[in-house]
Amino acid sequence: MKKSLPAIAPGLPLGLLLGLSTAAPRAFAQEAAAPALEAAASLNAGDTAWMLTSTMLVILMVIPGLALFYGGLVRSKNMLSVLAQVFTIFALITVLWAIYGFSLTFGGTGLFYGGFDKLFLAGITPDTLSATLGTIPEYVFVAFQSTFAAITVALIVGAFAERMKFSAVMIFSVLWFTLSYIPMAHMVWGGGLLAEDGALDFAGGTVVHINAAVAGLVGAIMVGKRIGFGKEAMPPHSLTLTMVGASLLWVGWFGFNAGSAGAANGIAGLAFINTILATGAATVAWLVAEGLHKGKASMLGAASGAVAGLVTITPAAGLVGPMGSIAMGVIAGPLCLWGVSGLKRLLKADDVCDVFGIHGVGGILGAILTGVFCAASLGGVEPEGFSMAAQVWVQCKSVLITVVWCAVASFLCFKVADLLVGLRVSEEDERRGLDIAVHGERAYVS
Repeated sequence: MKKSLPAIAPGLPLGLLLGLSTAAPRAFAQEAAAPALEAAASLNAGDTAWMLTSTMLVILMVIPGLALFYGGLVRSKNMLSVLAQVFTIFALITVLWAIYGFSLTFGGTGLFYGGFDKLFLAGITPDTLSATLGTIPEYVFVAFQSTFAAITVALIVGAFAERMKFSAVMIFSVLWFTLSYIPMAHMVWGGGLLAEDGALDFAGGTVVHINAAVAGLVGAIMVGKRIGFGKEAMPPHSLTLTMVGASLLWVGWFGFNAGSAGAANGIAGLAFINTILATGAATVAWLVAEGLHKGKASMLGAASGAVAGLVTITPAAGLVGPMGSIAMGVIAGPLCLWGVSGLKRLLKADDVCDVFGIHGVGGILGAILTGVFCAASLGGVEPEGFSMAAQVWVQCKSVLITVVWCAVASFLCFKVADLLVGLRVSEEDERRGLDIAVHGERAYVS
C-alpha cells in the first residue's frame, strides 16, 4: 500500500518538510503540512534531545573526523595545513550561518534565496519553536543546519590540498558559502526551485556532496597540479589517521542522516539502520572489486569504500528500505573505486583526497537511485502519486542543475580569490611544506 506523506512523520521531521515534502508541488506540501503544524507546535523533549545529539555528532564528523581523514591522506609536511583549514572553516562558516546564512536559506520563499527577515537570528528566542520543526527550539534547528553548511565547505579542501594559500582558502570559503551552498540549500530544503520540482534529498546528496565535489574539481583544476604530480610518489603519510578519521565520519554520520529526520521517530530509525547497512555493503563491495583488480584489499580501500557508502545513502537514508540501502552500497563501492582511478585519470585533475571521485560520483549515484529505491514495491517510503520514471527524471534534473550552478559559482569564487591574494603558494613554500611555510609549525617533531 502506498504511504502518503502526512502519515509518514506525525511530528513533522526534517525528512518530511525538507525532503519528503518536495516530492510534490509546494501547494500539496503546504496543504499537507498545515494541520500537522498546528498539532505539532509544542516542545518535545525527546525530539530536542535527539537533535542536540545529532548536532554534536555532525560536529564530530568535521572536527576531528574529516580533518584526520584528510590529514592522513596528505604528506606529513602538509598535515597541519589540512587540519587548520578544516578547523578554521568550521569556525568561520558557523558564524556566517548565524549572521546571514540561516535567513537566506530558511527565511523566505524565493526560488534561489530566502529572505532577510532573520538576519542575525532576529526574532528568535529560547522559547521560539522552529517554524520548520514544530517540536524543537528554533536555536536547535539553526545549530543543526549550521553544521551541514560547515562540513560542506570543509569537504572541498581535500581536492586542492598541499598547494593553496590559507588566505585564499578562507576568501573562497566565504564567497562559495554565499554563492553556492546557501542557494542550493534553499532550492532543495528551503522551498526553492528544486523543492517545487519535487526533488528528493533527505540529508544532502545534492546540497552537500555533489555541491562540494564539483567545487573541489573546479578548484583542483584552477589551482593546478602539485609539483611532481605524476612523476614522483606521493603516498598518504598515515593511513592509521585516515582510518581513525573514517571511523569518526561513520559514527558522526548517524547524526547527519538519522538527525535529518528531525525527530526521534521511525524515520530516524530507518535512516540509522540504512547508514549502517549501505556503508557496510559499500566497504565490502569496494574491497572485493579492489581485490579482483589489484590482487589485494587495502585499508585505504576499506576507508574509502565506507565513505562512498555513506555519501551514496545520504540523499536516500530516510526514503529507502534496508535492502534498498544494501543494494545502493553494493553499487557504490565499485563505481566510486572507478571514480578515484579510471575517472580521475580521464579528468587529469590532481584531486588529492578524491573529493570528486567519492563525493561526486557517490552523490550523483545516490541522488538518482533515490528515485528508484524509494518505491514501495522495493521497500521504500514512497511519496504520494509516485512514478519511478518521473521521479528519476526529477532526480537527474536536480543533479544537472546542482552541477551547473556549482561549477559556475565555484569558478567565480576561485577567480575572485585569485585576483585578491593569488591561489597558490610559491614553489619554494610548496616544496618546504605548508605546515612550516604557512603556519610556522610541524605536525611531528623528531
